[in-house]
Amino acid sequence: MGTYINPDNWGFRRIRKSEYVDKSGLIGLVNSVIDTSDNLICVSRPRRFGKSYAAQMLAAYYSLGSSSHSLFSDLAIASESSYSTHLNAYNVIRLDMTDILQQGEDVVAVTTELLQAELHEEFPDVRTTEVLTLSLLAAVRASGRKFVFIIDEWDAPVRECGETVSRRYIEFLRSLFKNASFTAEAVAVAYITGILPIKRYNTQSAMSEFNEFTMLAPGEYAPYVGFTEVEVRSLCKAHDMDFDEARRWYDGYELDGLDRRWRIYSPFSVMRAMARRRFASYWTSTAAYDSLLGYIERDFDGLQNSVARLVAGESLPVDSSLFQNDMREVHSSDDVLTVLAHLGYLAFDEESQAVRIPNEEVRQEFARALRAGKRPQIEQMVAAADQLLKDTIEGNEQAVAAAIQRAHDSRLGPDWYNDEQALRFTVKLAYLTAIDSYAEIEELPSGHGRADIVYLPKRYSSLPAMVVELKWDKEPESALAQIRQRNYPAVLCDYGGPVILVGLTYNAASKEHVCKIERLQ
Repeated sequence: MGTYINPDNWGFRRIRKSEYVDKSGLIGLVNSVIDTSDNLICVSRPRRFGKSYAAQMLAAYYSLGSSSHSLFSDLAIASESSYSTHLNAYNVIRLDMTDILQQGEDVVAVTTELLQAELHEEFPDVRTTEVLTLSLLAAVRASGRKFVFIIDEWDAPVRECGETVSRRYIEFLRSLFKNASFTAEAVAVAYITGILPIKRYNTQSAMSEFNEFTMLAPGEYAPYVGFTEVEVRSLCKAHDMDFDEARRWYDGYELDGLDRRWRIYSPFSVMRAMARRRFASYWTSTAAYDSLLGYIERDFDGLQNSVARLVAGESLPVDSSLFQNDMREVHSSDDVLTVLAHLGYLAFDEESQAVRIPNEEVRQEFARALRAGKRPQIEQMVAAADQLLKDTIEGNEQAVAAAIQRAHDSRLGPDWYNDEQALRFTVKLAYLTAIDSYAEIEELPSGHGRADIVYLPKRYSSLPAMVVELKWDKEPESALAQIRQRNYPAVLCDYGGPVILVGLTYNAASKEHVCKIERLQ
């Protein structure tokens, strides 16, 4: 039993001692490709989506380092026919490349040295050589058991090291997994997971022998990317938490599997919300915020305009085909949007080839990044949105109408403008920074209908709530009348503070926006 070769099951044992959502069906997928031509698997998913949990589970299941039946006997995998066949039946090499990087930038030399040392301890009667693959082959022949490779954060050296180290590392992986005299005889299966897909040089994958499953094309691994809707419903029931709120905060990743589309939630955020009994954004604890701001600060092809449109709720088409799967090789707006989809900041729709902000949690992070932006265009956009909110609260109807008009006339306004949906997008764009202080809820059921947009103040805020009703080619008084007649403010009865009713209309003939505001105590 070693640290890197045939590790103990302590990592997964620790996970099982806390609240655990059963994702052991992943093991069945991996079992199905052992010793086949499809036995090299690369799964990429964002931070906070359980990559390390999956790696620890797989290592505990396959490793000869300990007996793990008690950890899996009550999980879904135990009912599959392949369960007993592969349980603790392999030599396992488990590497966390972020850990390797901390021991030296020459990751190939460090990895080789660590594995050679443990091979000598695990197989003292096996004659090792300076060539790692030959030493591993000797261990396979002596033990009669192949290796299962589990590499977590496999792309860390590609993301964090220079081009020379990165290329040498890729060649090291190719020596393990594209080696006719080694791979077939020594590798039962390889499961590598990271943030980005495998780097491409021009249009060719650096390791084309791997089957890739990404946030853009997850295939059969879709339900194991994060928590499914059924799993989140169960957690909300167990913790007496509002599922609709969980969906608003953390849903939005709709991934196409083999035979259905899966609604996927961020495991990290959901579990934090359950533990703290509070729905909020938990992204800030992941240190990924700075990278988001760095990408937004670049203005490839009007990228900042695109980000504002995304925050306002629009979907944008993206061409992901030219991205090299390397954060250092970002040369266009499409590249940035593709990176953000891989990082989980955007949801990608495979059918429409478009991206959008998936949920409230992520939208707040985008709004924060926009406010922190230092480019003049961003600063003007943020200042205008702040002033609009101030004018709305103060009841300055003409100023509000003028601000909506400017949002419509700007380059960010919708390309179409012929219905209430277009007006809705313009209003959300104009109130871009309201998300700092409010939860924005569209089509909120209330009274005898659905309120178009409700801005509900965040906890402990002294700001008034706002109910916005939109009308096309009608008088603004009719919008306020509908709010009163259908009793939309009823949904805010537990809020207890003042409520501002905002009626916004657009006249297609005069091409003018008009606003009426009423304040309720």
